[in-house]
Amino acid sequence: MPGRMLRLLSLLQSRREWPGRELAQRLGVTDRTVRRDIERLRELGYPVDASTGVAGGYRLGSGRDLPPLLLDDDEAVAIAIGLRTAVNASVAGIEDTAVRAMAKLEQVLPSRLRDRVGTFEATIVPTLYRGAVPADPEVLAVLASACRDHEIVVFDYRGRSGVAGSRRVEPHSLVSTYGRWFLLGYDLHRDDWRNFRLDRLVGPVPVRHRFTPRPLPSASAAAYLAASITEAPYRYRGTATVQAPAATVTAWLPAPLPGKVEPLDDRSCTVRLGADRIDQIAMDLVTLDAEYTLEAPREVREAIAAVAKRLLDVSGTSEERPRARR
Repeated sequence: MPGRMLRLLSLLQSRREWPGRELAQRLGVTDRTVRRDIERLRELGYPVDASTGVAGGYRLGSGRDLPPLLLDDDEAVAIAIGLRTAVNASVAGIEDTAVRAMAKLEQVLPSRLRDRVGTFEATIVPTLYRGAVPADPEVLAVLASACRDHEIVVFDYRGRSGVAGSRRVEPHSLVSTYGRWFLLGYDLHRDDWRNFRLDRLVGPVPVRHRFTPRPLPSASAAAYLAASITEAPYRYRGTATVQAPAATVTAWLPAPLPGKVEPLDDRSCTVRLGADRIDQIAMDLVTLDAEYTLEAPREVREAIAAVAKRLLDVSGTSEERPRARR
């Protein structure tokens, strides 16, 4: 396929609908050439729909059969690497599918590209985040399309309290972090930005109503999500004052979220702790390799003390046993 047609296909995939004149301007060709290239794509099996009139345009539709997949070198390598890492991704039921797709792709990859993919596989060891919650791939697909096309979606959502209700949202981004998927969007019922865990979200449906994206309240979707996680109304909370620099403490923590560590001076800082399970707070405290004091409710301090006692008991028992040979 000529490079121009590959560019045309890429444009059609990047947006819901394109006016013919805008496509011609992007490609640097005439409207007639665009119509001819569209017909060629249709002959290859790509279902391109057209609308007439002054505001007429083109849209890449959904066909019953998959048309030929045409990729440049970088795209082919990116897909191959993505399929390899998908085996350990937090998307439910995707492992076997990814292996089958990878086997098919490897059969048609040129040797120069197989070498690039092989180099990646030999040097990267993917791991699955502890406690990861797999996401439904169909839910991901629906929400990703709604984010791309700026379409309002409705869905049922179960909040932290366990109470479920209907939401109407302007979706902005999908973010995967700490083993979970989140949807960031503007909640029209609450007139504010919210993030939604996908494992608590059921039955998302686009309502076919487009919207103009609002400016994010943070520098990025990831920054907003990180701040939201830090400020969430956790069941258990506490604050540790640590005798170590903030940068050092941040490096120790398994999940160094923005706003979690605040410097007091060059040699000390505070760490804001929060979780729905006390053992998660204990995990953060165990990583602090410095003196600290803890301000927390009595039940949290008692639970932490119980964890510390178990660790001391294990340590004392291990000293009495013969050391294992190395």
